[in-house]
Amino acid sequence: MAKKLKKVETPIDQRETFVSLQKNFVEDSDLSVKEKLRILYELQEADVEIDKILQLRGELPEEAAALEKEIASLEDKVASDKALIEKYNSTIASHKQNIIDLDEEIERYRNQLDNIANSREFDSINKEIENQGYLRRISEKNINETRLAIANTKADIEDTERMIEIRKDNLKAKKAELEGIVESTSAEEKRLMSKREACAAKIDARTMSAYERIRNSVHNRLAVVGVYNENACGGCFNTITPQRLLDIASNNKLVICEHCGRIIVNKDFDNE
Repeated sequence: MAKKLKKVETPIDQRETFVSLQKNFVEDSDLSVKEKLRILYELQEADVEIDKILQLRGELPEEAAALEKEIASLEDKVASDKALIEKYNSTIASHKQNIIDLDEEIERYRNQLDNIANSREFDSINKEIENQGYLRRISEKNINETRLAIANTKADIEDTERMIEIRKDNLKAKKAELEGIVESTSAEEKRLMSKREACAAKIDARTMSAYERIRNSVHNRLAVVGVYNENACGGCFNTITPQRLLDIASNNKLVICEHCGRIIVNKDFDNE
């Protein structure tokens, strides 16, 4: 028994255009050209309405995401500054212990002065006392400078925390505004998304790829358009020849604008 040959799927070219799909558009489908054009136009209509809903949200999603990112960054800065203060406190404790040790050394050397045998030994001990006193002053200086650094860091933390509160208030307001828009449009968006998915399910992958590529490459996001002002492409507004206008009116032939690559249809499918 002969094996059934498996159909080889043509890989989708992300540079696909409607022009390169003209032959497949007519042949590779159980749907008529008219039905395919109707589905594509309904898909485009759904996408236009979805785009309008997304435009209502404007930049709010991006602004909210940017605020969340900024708040996280500010909170990281506060945590880093607090860790720095802990390090400063550890440094101060180390210098304080060093001063205690130096004081003990100085006291020990001073006690030795009572039992010196000659002037050379006297000078040597005094030199050590002088050196220990110098190291003591350095530790005191470091303690004072570190305390000043702690005060400055604490001031930075307060400023940052105030900024965080402001950003959180802004974020709360933007989220409330966004949630209000989403709530008011959710039912309509859900209906349109269902319509879009139903249309997309009837269209082959290569045609959908070309549709999405053209939609994403033009400013008005229209890949399927009607006739504008009775004789021009509804996408780029270039004039259409009379013969091509007749083909468009019938909706029985795939007509692609030779200037912008969009599909042009007769929008009045029910009253052709």
